[in-house]
Amino acid sequence: MRIILLAHTPDPERAIATAARLCYSPSGAVELAEKMTDAEVKKLIKFIVASGHHSTIEHASFTFAIEGISRACTHQLVRHRLASYNQQSQRYVKFDQNLSFIVPPEIEKNPEAKDLFIELQGEIMRTYCQLLELGILAEDARYVLPNAAESKIIVTMNARELFHFFTLRTCERAQWEIREMAWKMLNMVRPLCSTVFENAGPYCFRGPCPEGKFKCARPPHQQPHPRSRR
Repeated sequence: MRIILLAHTPDPERAIATAARLCYSPSGAVELAEKMTDAEVKKLIKFIVASGHHSTIEHASFTFAIEGISRACTHQLVRHRLASYNQQSQRYVKFDQNLSFIVPPEIEKNPEAKDLFIELQGEIMRTYCQLLELGILAEDARYVLPNAAESKIIVTMNARELFHFFTLRTCERAQWEIREMAWKMLNMVRPLCSTVFENAGPYCFRGPCPEGKFKCARPPHQQPHPRSRR
């Protein structure tokens, strides 16, 4: 899995604080942004997060390029609707030479299961290539491709949606691949927007877990458990 932060709002917390202050000031946005000290920005952001005035957080956005994840993972990712996505097409891109597959860790560590998995992926690739050779369009041949097929996607989310995404997807109950991705994304944006994302992470970072009888047995933590896979 490879994640690159392609772009983000310059000085994102100052943009957020400026938006919040503009609501209650006769001054213009540029003047407000220039007058605030870093300490004032940080203090105001803390108030914004605590008070629930979260619409202002939407003024900061982050764009990621993500590679080396499965179609199973991207199907989960795009369920987060308040975001922008562009994904490598299986209709317009032919994979007869270089289609890769993601092997789940539980399969990777089981030699017999891994052999079965690799054998099936090979059979799928042979069938896919044969369909293309028969003149079947890639848009139809792709129907044989599995959830394990590697994909590439560009994602843009604002800070408010990212916070929500991190709450759900860094949780131990999230599937292992998207959880790993969420933690990597959080570790990228936290240094750039440290006050907003100070307490970002699963629900248990900030209060009781809402999962009820389904909650995990481990105490709250600041990083994913290295042996945790679901």
